[in-house]
Amino acid sequence: MTDAADLRGRTADLLAAHPPATTERLAFLRARFDAGLAWVHFPEGLGGLDAPRSLQAVVDAELEAAGAPGNDPGRIGIGLGMAAPTILRYGTDEQKQRLLRPLWTGEEVWCQLFSEPGAGSDLAALATRAVRDDAGDWIVDGQKVWTSSAHLARWAILIARTDPGLPKHRGISYFVCDMTDPGVEVRPLRQITGEAEFNEVFLTGVRIPDTQRLGEVGEGWKVAQTTLMNERVAIGGARIPREGGMIGVAAADWRARPDLRTHDLHQRLLKLWVEAEVARLTGERLRQQLTKGQPGPEGSGMKLAFARLAQEISGWEVEFLAEDGLTYDDWTMRRPDGVDFTGREAGYRYLRAKGNSIEGGTSEVLLNIVAERVLGLPPEPRTDKDVAWKDLPR
Repeated sequence: MTDAADLRGRTADLLAAHPPATTERLAFLRARFDAGLAWVHFPEGLGGLDAPRSLQAVVDAELEAAGAPGNDPGRIGIGLGMAAPTILRYGTDEQKQRLLRPLWTGEEVWCQLFSEPGAGSDLAALATRAVRDDAGDWIVDGQKVWTSSAHLARWAILIARTDPGLPKHRGISYFVCDMTDPGVEVRPLRQITGEAEFNEVFLTGVRIPDTQRLGEVGEGWKVAQTTLMNERVAIGGARIPREGGMIGVAAADWRARPDLRTHDLHQRLLKLWVEAEVARLTGERLRQQLTKGQPGPEGSGMKLAFARLAQEISGWEVEFLAEDGLTYDDWTMRRPDGVDFTGREAGYRYLRAKGNSIEGGTSEVLLNIVAERVLGLPPEPRTDKDVAWKDLPR
């Protein structure tokens, strides 16, 4: 059984063989993966050592203290938080060996082809079709929307309808799509921030080999649940220090501008600070639960809390800073690598936080998940549950 002392020793060996000061960044990251120190809870040979997930913090602390390079998780978050757990659980040995290493090192960026113009909150109603040809490959046609990082991605996790004669949850299959293949077109979606961090993706006759399917044919919804549960943990359950994240920015503003303080704003900030700390500690408990298995519906509650707090804190900050809170540095249309909630000005945070209650599952859908799967309340009536997708009104 690998323990903390063993991991410290392995980390020391890695640092001795590949000194961060003299080793090229990508070479170091590859060596770290091969040493099993990328995801210590993953199997040996796949970036891990079959160690408890909780011991990852031991490795991370040792490498940070040594000045080792990171893999830029903000840029490759979809691959790390959503694609990797799904590939690990449902991928073939060949898929795991091919995909996981360049995913973790950041050599290959991933995106998520799930939402569609007519299937957002009701994702299982998706209309993108995958039809198998005589050669055994899948020909995919359809449109996806709100796709983060599609303009950067080499690979995508994709769900498509493979049997319209079955009820909507049962006629879906899950694929890995090469974003460089013919027929894949990525178009930017300009947001309220002025940037195009999201995209729409058009799929026209895209050929996907059956070897790039994850899970069984028709079981894509089951596979997608692994992705979605991990997505919500990735969005709402990130580890941050006390008074970190957006509440830390708001608190710093308060301390720096005594001339703008009022009693009402003080009371509201104290309330938000307490709620942010409760959310942080709840997230820590959730991460401890993850060491014992796959994420469950509790991650939906964390994502709900994250979205609400981000919007309320950013609104407080704009109000507190008065006219300074309305400033915004750059409306230039650009396609960024990621989102920076703490490194930009208050105006950006306020605008960008509006999307938090939509992306990664709308707050309304997540409230239903928490109500039904955490609290055990009766589910809403679903009259279309057993109706063939092709017979549903659209």
